[in-house]
Amino acid sequence: LVAAVGEQWGGELDVLVNNVGTNVRKPTADYTEEEFDFLMNTNFKSCFHLSQLAHGLLRKGAASEQAEGLCNPSPRMDRRYSSIINIGSASSTIPDRTGSVYAASKAAMDMLTRNLACEWAPDRIRVNCVSPWYIGTPLALQVLQDEEFKRSVLSRTPLARVGDVEEVAGAVACLCMGASSYVTGQVLSVDGGYTINGLHKDFY
Repeated sequence: LVAAVGEQWGGELDVLVNNVGTNVRKPTADYTEEEFDFLMNTNFKSCFHLSQLAHGLLRKGAASEQAEGLCNPSPRMDRRYSSIINIGSASSTIPDRTGSVYAASKAAMDMLTRNLACEWAPDRIRVNCVSPWYIGTPLALQVLQDEEFKRSVLSRTPLARVGDVEEVAGAVACLCMGASSYVTGQVLSVDGGYTINGLHKDFY
């Protein structure tokens, strides 16, 4: 894959979005070793190794004289960056019945984001993470078919609805653009306010 991308784009890459993810929901004591490995490999190991493999392409992309436009609007070469955006989850912050292995894989992604942002900054590679709550994807919608669970989710979400795919994509696009050129190492929650809600609704 990386070789094909390098050939297609002349050995350079502006943006990498690590978006693969899946889940197996069950009590922690019931996970098999195979299920643990499957979730960690899919959700975290793929993100880690694809970022590793794309590093050289991203470094060249940031340094390229062709690196101009929406991603790199500045004429100053020292303010042109390539960008990695990881797709995390609100589950990395708050336990929410998605399962301990899924949550751990996404928490690992958050910390990888912060580490790479510091380590690869000299290569002019920015690294950020977009962390959604329940979004209208096939993986989430199958769980939200349980009306009682859906009511529980919405009651804990200040905006009282499930998010749209386009709302996550908008955050990703913003982090790719030159308008975000001073933003790196951040985990941006796209969650309708879920992760900061606490007992606010019940209290008032």
